[in-house]
Amino acid sequence: MDPVTADGPAVAAAPAVHTALVRELGRQSYVPVWKAMSAFTDVRDGQTPDELWVVEHDPVFTLGQAGKPEHVLAPGDIPVVQVDRGGQVTYHGPGQLVVYPLLDLHRLGIGVREYVCRIEQAIIDTLDHWNIQAERQDGAPGVYVAGAKIAALGIRVRRGRTFHGLSFNVAMDLEPFLRINPCGYAGMRVTTVLDLGGPSSMDSLKAVLLEQLAKQFGLTLVATPDLPDLSAHP
Repeated sequence: MDPVTADGPAVAAAPAVHTALVRELGRQSYVPVWKAMSAFTDVRDGQTPDELWVVEHDPVFTLGQAGKPEHVLAPGDIPVVQVDRGGQVTYHGPGQLVVYPLLDLHRLGIGVREYVCRIEQAIIDTLDHWNIQAERQDGAPGVYVAGAKIAALGIRVRRGRTFHGLSFNVAMDLEPFLRINPCGYAGMRVTTVLDLGGPSSMDSLKAVLLEQLAKQFGLTLVATPDLPDLSAHP
């Protein structure tokens, strides 16, 4: 994953001036969600509210636009999907919190680099809630604890609007990461919140992460029970 490096100090959080809908998708296959967020991005206009889609995926390896097939070492029974986000190969699976921010960067008044930096800071501040000290790492975007990756980013921006997003390892089986070179780095260590003494509850992490994302992007979050039509994108 991780198409953009966001080194340097975090930017200050923005004041809350925009409303964003939060859609809880539950556990879903990857491709229908990907196609649905791409379709949403294609049809939205300057008046469309921003959204955050929260999901847990069935096991899948995704290979970004810069992805090299040789970094998929031994996928076995886990499907490999070529996608249109930036970056390399990563794994999604149960126990991993995935958030897709569907934001209008023009309306928020920020650029792509700042967007990435704010997502990373939201993850760092979320981990700090449980006294887990996380950081960025030069030359290898994402969020790390003691050199082990705990969260990855993979984004796409179309006409100033974002899709794809972040994956955050909460309490998951890490074995599939051994089948790839995560984000194109051979031997990269990965970890989970649970392994670091944090909670195993996805709901606990989700509540704090959404709060931190809202703070970083100046969003007022409004939960909605309505889900995107995933049946239109098999």
